[in-house]
Amino acid sequence: MSGWRHRGGIFARGLAMGVAEVIPGVSGGTIAFITGIYDRLLGALAAWSPRSAQLLFREGPAALWRSHDLGFLAILGAGMVASYLATARVIGYLLDHYGPALWSFFLGLIAASIYQLLRETPLRFAATYGLVGAVLGAGVATMAAASAAPGLVQFFFGGALAVTAWILPGISGSLVLLLLGLYEPFVAAVNTFRLDILAATGAGMAVGLLAFAKAVSFLLRRHRAAVLAALTGLMAGSMARLWPWRHDDTWLTPGAYGVATGDDPLLILVVPAALAGVGGAVLLVRSGQAASA
Repeated sequence: MSGWRHRGGIFARGLAMGVAEVIPGVSGGTIAFITGIYDRLLGALAAWSPRSAQLLFREGPAALWRSHDLGFLAILGAGMVASYLATARVIGYLLDHYGPALWSFFLGLIAASIYQLLRETPLRFAATYGLVGAVLGAGVATMAAASAAPGLVQFFFGGALAVTAWILPGISGSLVLLLLGLYEPFVAAVNTFRLDILAATGAGMAVGLLAFAKAVSFLLRRHRAAVLAALTGLMAGSMARLWPWRHDDTWLTPGAYGVATGDDPLLILVVPAALAGVGGAVLLVRSGQAASA
């Protein structure tokens, strides 16, 4: 694969991860997982330590760039930031006006991804670690969101927890922010460039990222099959968050959705949207396999 084509593929994955992180319930880590860059991403993040500064001063920026895979992180991060900024308003509009269809699309995407992953997971791991992950994911996905007015300290710790979830396929950073009551004020801060909120959240993300990436990377090296089974179960359990018919964070039946919202339940769009999500997952998995071939 040519250099430009390879870099374009990384940037495209960053775009997809950024879009995913706008949605409470869809994880950017899931996109990395099913497109074949998860191990590389973890390795690049886990490479950071106090020795990184020593490497920079002793051998220079070029050595740090190579040893920490900064080219990969820069391209991926640029795609994520670009898509997050570009789609935050669009996704908000779609959630307000076409919520069931949008949730159905991501439900199909995640369901098909889980199927692909389970095909490569030994049954004994899926039945044990996968089940534990599914229970944990369902529990977190169905928690009630906090409602207290947040301050900068809450945004710092919320950022640390959100980026921890971002690393894990299944539970998204946006979902963590939503459960902590930080999602709407954070999206508003992005759209209005509230630097104090963005700085506090970003600092928390940096701390959480450097601390947690090493732990996950270590576990994958030592117990890869069990960890991957648990992560796949986590994805499956968190699908509860993607139920298409919800109103004010309450799960409804299709008929009750129209009664609660006074709106068309958009039944005609739900199945096509879910099938489109399945197709998207197949394309993502195949692109990841092609990139790693």
